[in-house]
Amino acid sequence: MVHGTPGYRGTRVGVALGTAPRHQSDHGDGEQLPRIRVPYWCAKGHETRLVFLKLPDEQIPKNWDCPKCGLLASRDPGQVTETRPEDDLFKSHLDYVKERRSSQDAEIVLAGALERLRARGVLPDQLLGDT
Repeated sequence: MVHGTPGYRGTRVGVALGTAPRHQSDHGDGEQLPRIRVPYWCAKGHETRLVFLKLPDEQIPKNWDCPKCGLLASRDPGQVTETRPEDDLFKSHLDYVKERRSSQDAEIVLAGALERLRARGVLPDQLLGDT
């Protein structure tokens, strides 16, 4: 399909041609909310400075992932640690399932699924060798 116009090349999403940039028209005369720059340090000594809205101290995150190495970075350079809290570690789908079901529950669910497959003729008993 061929269009008579060059398309949207070079424009931002949500911007109509001939209009002012969104940040100027939506917020009055370019007035911005107060912001602060917060430094974070990881165990490898990388410093990351992030910009947040000026909020009470307890609403600003105490820790942040270091964008350079992925370690946990802290706002206090004296409290950096190389290990993550147990809650922050990656969990696979199987880990979440194991939190919800015991081994006995898993056996019951598996037996039911196999029974339904056999009843539909999808899974013959010879494949499993359990006859």
